[in-house]
Amino acid sequence: MAQAEQALPEELFLDIDRSGPIPLYYQVASSLERAITDGTLPPGSRLENEVALGERLGLSRPTIRRAIQELVDKGLLVRRRGVGTQVVHGRVTRNVEFTSLFEDLERSGQSPQTQLLSAEKRVADEAAAELLGIEVGSPTLFIRRLRLADGVPLALLENTLPEPFANIDTDSLTRHGLYKILRSKGVNMRVAKQTIGARQATAEEARLLDMPERSAVLTMNRTAFDNSGRAVEFGRHCYRPDLYSFEITLVDR
Repeated sequence: MAQAEQALPEELFLDIDRSGPIPLYYQVASSLERAITDGTLPPGSRLENEVALGERLGLSRPTIRRAIQELVDKGLLVRRRGVGTQVVHGRVTRNVEFTSLFEDLERSGQSPQTQLLSAEKRVADEAAAELLGIEVGSPTLFIRRLRLADGVPLALLENTLPEPFANIDTDSLTRHGLYKILRSKGVNMRVAKQTIGARQATAEEARLLDMPERSAVLTMNRTAFDNSGRAVEFGRHCYRPDLYSFEITLVDR
């Protein structure tokens, strides 16, 4: 749960030089960043509004707005409709490897939460059948989840699983990552085909991810295979680019 709106201690800004060459917005942003980094402003803290902060510091609203935007761009603050400006842990940088987002968040010290939006049995259409290597009309399980980090929406996850893995206890999807659940069923995932891209969010995606309409989202499509070469799941995921990025290491052989 988000904390109450917090008036920032004025001592954070005592070293602001109003006559020096360093822009005022940059000095304010640097002071806020130090407070976030050293824990003075812990994750979940809500900043007072731009007008109130500007009046207390004797600075213009555009100066405060630009300072806050600097930290939004760094993934240290997030603006949320109906909540205000809130401190987050920072941008999640995900190595492109065989892990789930749930596991990545836990490893980075963040608290993942999941809202299960849909879990329904479907018959495979031509696209799903081709991706999963099954017959058209075969039973599948379609799941759709909203993944949050410390209460902030981060990603929208859609996955389709073939019949052998369609008996997942869907309640467990709110407590664990999909790959952990599959491993607990004896699935030994070996390889995946993955595509990373970007596109404009749909109106529903923007609403669920708490983003302005027409925002861009990062996308990842992945089909995972077990050690026998059988497809075990296909996923279509989209992520907030202000809070999430992919990291790829290239090796020259």
